[in-house]
Amino acid sequence: QVQLVESGGGLVQAGSSLRLSCAASGRTFSILTMGWFRQAPGKEREFVAGISRSFGSSYYADLVKGRFTISRDNAKNTVYLQMNSLEPEDTAVYYCAAATTIVTKADDVRYWGKGTLVTVSS
Repeated sequence: QVQLVESGGGLVQAGSSLRLSCAASGRTFSILTMGWFRQAPGKEREFVAGISRSFGSSYYADLVKGRFTISRDNAKNTVYLQMNSLEPEDTAVYYCAAATTIVTKADDVRYWGKGTLVTVSS
């Protein structure tokens, strides 16, 4: 089993920045990819960004490309999501995800964190 714990959410104004963290513990050697998803009220959970634990290669949803940056620190088993130029439309619960494959959709995810709320006011 792998446990994921997110932190860093909060209330910010539009145009601000925020950094989310996700600490992984347990059988982390089994994880190939880590990523972030988000779910806004009344909407489905959607992919935000993913990163390969071994090679550090990253990829993003079009909606956040150029504004969000995912990174990882394997020594700390932690993944980060730097979010810049936040917009009210970014308001959602952000979930950390881990998978044994490339992750681009919720069905790919094997482990989920409990989520952290990000609220962007206009």
